[in-house]
Amino acid sequence: MDSAARESLAQSVLAFAKGRGESEVSVFAVDDGLTRFTHNAIHQNVARAEVTVHLRTIVDGQTGVASTNSLDDAALRKLATRAAAMARLAPQDPVFPGLPSGGPTEAPPDSFVAATAAATPELRAQLAADVFSIANRDDLWAAGYVKTASHGVTIGNTRGTLASFDGTDSGVNVKANAPDSTGFAERNTADVTKLDAAQAASAAAEKAMRSRDPEPVEAGEWTVILESPAFGDLLSYLTDHFSAQAFDEGSSFLSEGLDRRYVGDNVTIFDDYAHPLAPSMPFDYEGVPKQRLALFERGVAKNVVTDSYWAAKLGLPNTGHALAAPNSDGPLPMNVVVAPGTKPLAQLIAETKQGILVSRFWYIRPVDLRKTVVTGMTRDGTFLIENGEIVCGVRNMRFNQSILAALGNVEFSSEGARSSAYSYSNVVPAAKIEGFRFTSSTEF
Repeated sequence: MDSAARESLAQSVLAFAKGRGESEVSVFAVDDGLTRFTHNAIHQNVARAEVTVHLRTIVDGQTGVASTNSLDDAALRKLATRAAAMARLAPQDPVFPGLPSGGPTEAPPDSFVAATAAATPELRAQLAADVFSIANRDDLWAAGYVKTASHGVTIGNTRGTLASFDGTDSGVNVKANAPDSTGFAERNTADVTKLDAAQAASAAAEKAMRSRDPEPVEAGEWTVILESPAFGDLLSYLTDHFSAQAFDEGSSFLSEGLDRRYVGDNVTIFDDYAHPLAPSMPFDYEGVPKQRLALFERGVAKNVVTDSYWAAKLGLPNTGHALAAPNSDGPLPMNVVVAPGTKPLAQLIAETKQGILVSRFWYIRPVDLRKTVVTGMTRDGTFLIENGEIVCGVRNMRFNQSILAALGNVEFSSEGARSSAYSYSNVVPAAKIEGFRFTSSTEF
């Protein structure tokens, strides 16, 4: 469903909701495919094409939300009735400021690529075959997926907001497996014609072969170099702290105050929907233009992100970071970018006398939310560095680490890459961190 059709649908829903209070409609159109593989064979292909309509209705500060994927007039009338009925049952929120009016936006360059939108299962199968070719060549077996997607979003409300965006995405995720070692690589891009599955497979295969017969190392504080997938995963547990809701409720380290130095002065992190490696929606789920803003600027915390509700409650500007209603998280930065350093990854490794190179983490979980302490394990390619050279694979390690402390003693590589998982997407360089605390090692 293109933007014109979505906007027509949104206007129809608002007409059915007329006279019931303030209303906001969101139309989501998705057409995506996921091809999974293991042991060098495709075992699952998933395809989804769906249009979903969400309606939020507010009556005297009471909010109701309902949704449907039935698009006939009868279903849309029922949707309007249900949202209004739910609003009448909800508690009143005297702080609710009313729906925002939105504003003009422009999609970032190359956020929609026709070739990605037209991608077929056969194309994903060919990309998977490229992975299998590398794995078979090196006597490994590969597991992972190839994904392609196109998505359209339209937001409209009774204040006159009407905003639409169309975007695409593609990615390959590869885990190469040897008898006692594994390796990982990922690639993500809006343009499927730039998705090099063979390159990702080669990187994963090299790690799997290089980490064979992994050696144990002692737990303790180490110099670590986190490649982009590992650092991106770690960073995703920090970004929630920049929510105005977490800031106000006291669960964020930022509750101690903005305009304070929390991390090293070489750390600049910002939220940028228009970054060329991850172009995204230029407005939030209330139709408000997203602001490109600094979160950390040379180590100093500069901003929290807001939506219309939290901007009004805290007396702050609306930065355009609303999530779809209802949600329990408040506004969030969804397009986090870390400014790179000046040295390539190879140089960071060469300048390390003794350290550990980490490809990827898994099962990261918070230990102390306010102090940003998390725990987790290394995975799919962990290596010992001695005198500037990678000398062998090491057995996986469990860590217990404050993210803020890590960012207080960090050096970034000059190369940025998009790291992506089910719950986040960010653009990050590799990170060399001193005093990273490993608490135990494993038998694998």
